[in-house]
Amino acid sequence: MHRRIRQVFTSLKEHSCVSYAKIATIGGFCDIDLTIVKATSPDDFPLHDRYVHQFLKVFSISPSTSNRAFALSFSRRFAKTRSWRVALKCLVLLHRLLRSLPDDSRLRTELLWARTQRFLSLYPCNFSDCSSSASKYYTAFVRSYARLLDESITCVSPEILEQSTDEEETLTCEAKDDMGRMIETLPQLQSLTDRCIDCRPATGEASRSFLVQSAMKHIIRDSFMCYATFKRQISIILDNMIQLPYRSSLAAFGIYKKASFQAEKLSEYHDFCKTMGYCGSYEYPLVERIPEIQIQALETFLNGMWSFTSTDQSSNYSSTLTSYVQSPLSFTDHSSEKRAVSKRLFDGQVVEKDTELEPLIKWHEEDEIMSTTSDGNWEDLLEASISTTPCMEYSRTNWQMEVYDPYVLQTPNPFYQPHRTNFFHGSCPNTPIHSWGL
Repeated sequence: MHRRIRQVFTSLKEHSCVSYAKIATIGGFCDIDLTIVKATSPDDFPLHDRYVHQFLKVFSISPSTSNRAFALSFSRRFAKTRSWRVALKCLVLLHRLLRSLPDDSRLRTELLWARTQRFLSLYPCNFSDCSSSASKYYTAFVRSYARLLDESITCVSPEILEQSTDEEETLTCEAKDDMGRMIETLPQLQSLTDRCIDCRPATGEASRSFLVQSAMKHIIRDSFMCYATFKRQISIILDNMIQLPYRSSLAAFGIYKKASFQAEKLSEYHDFCKTMGYCGSYEYPLVERIPEIQIQALETFLNGMWSFTSTDQSSNYSSTLTSYVQSPLSFTDHSSEKRAVSKRLFDGQVVEKDTELEPLIKWHEEDEIMSTTSDGNWEDLLEASISTTPCMEYSRTNWQMEVYDPYVLQTPNPFYQPHRTNFFHGSCPNTPIHSWGL
């Protein structure tokens, strides 16, 4: 009895609002609030096309004020109603306006502003039906439909994505940027497809309603556009998988793997809609199933790409490290034509540069010194260099020696000049004093 009284009260409230709007319109007071009330009357007739055209005309005449007024009026109408007919017509009106207006229209901005200010709440949706005996099924369908439109406001329209894909196929210079943008938009299309699949009325009175059938036609056609755009873009990405970086390839693999599971659900959803007769059977696209062997092959390819990338990076770093550590034998090699290749790493690339390795100490009289040594090792060279008379070496090659001063590095004064010692002052008085600056 209590439920019946609530149903009657809800019906009287909605009909009185519509009657007031009609009377006010006849008296010359026509605004967006009254037009929304008239368009969403609580009857079993679908939304009339003239209201959609009327709103589009108002938006084109005064876009600065009409979009904000529509967002506020729509939010109030949807939040206050307890009739599933009124709520469903509100959602169908919003759905058709979003598909008729361009993607950068001011209406989307105003709807996002209303959602930010908590005037509009499509998800989570607080709607609860009180006008029908099967209120639970109608409430579930209205909430799932509202969630679909909530994501449609923030996401790019599938029609816009399809047009941009056709234009990008002719561009080759910015292919990598286009691939990255496609990888970012494909998860949005998959999310919209999931929301369309969730909009499935329960069997019974809700599935046989004429208003529900008219709303399902718009939802199913959205799933058609999402699938067509997704199929085209994922094929482009798979064709250019080898040219993508590893992270982009990994993201594309995640999208492709999710599409294999989503194709099963989408095919089942289309079969359900065909049996209910929501759209013509000729309108449904052929959903291509992704076999498991393709997923395994793509996963094997990515594993090979990762192992190749890791081994390439490790070899680059190891070659860079070994290039700076030279063998001690290279300093005692007497061939002046020996050349070494030094490898340096710039931005992940190995750059080869030919450099000549010269010994630290150049001996001008190598033949005489080597003739005095038996096997030419470093001990004999050191003994030969000590046994050589400094004055004799000076007279031959102008060679000079400097004694290392250990106190130079310990002095705090940077302008301190080390003490210079001339070892040849006694034996060679005319020898100029030579020193190395520290």
